[in-house]
Amino acid sequence: MTNVEDPRFPIGKFSPPAANTAEVRSQHIANLRQLPAHLRQAISGLNDAQLDTPYRDGGWTVRQTVHHLADSHIMSFSRFKLALTSDWPTISAYDENAWANLPDSRLPLESSLQILEGLHTRWVALLESMSDDDFNKGIVHPERGRMNLATALAIYSWHSLHHTAHITRLRERMGW
Repeated sequence: MTNVEDPRFPIGKFSPPAANTAEVRSQHIANLRQLPAHLRQAISGLNDAQLDTPYRDGGWTVRQTVHHLADSHIMSFSRFKLALTSDWPTISAYDENAWANLPDSRLPLESSLQILEGLHTRWVALLESMSDDDFNKGIVHPERGRMNLATALAIYSWHSLHHTAHITRLRERMGW
């Protein structure tokens, strides 16, 4: 659902799925599979000034948002692998705003787009190989507590749509 009044959440806030079924997970996996192409389409034709425009007052620029997706999804993929090979590992949190302000977040976008393409190819292959029992494995987040991989998958499916919508809604508002 679109939240027109709050540009921070253009598709609404994350809501955990009601069920952990193969059908629900399949849609989330499809969203991850499609992210690299949808993101390329969302930024297609934007110039540097547009890429350096925040999607909302006080928000990240389009450029920072794309680099954030690469950073965040690298972390999530690693966490999935940890959860599949360890018993409920405690993972490290990171300051995503601080990361978004590091110098590499001002680079051209192609490197992060390539990271997302390769990463999502591997991540989707891993996800599609997982059993129901695998999706019940999980991590311990220092701020959020225990989270199984089915919930983590739903979060990153939402995350993909959420940040892509930041860019596409900005384009709509600006007439780009």
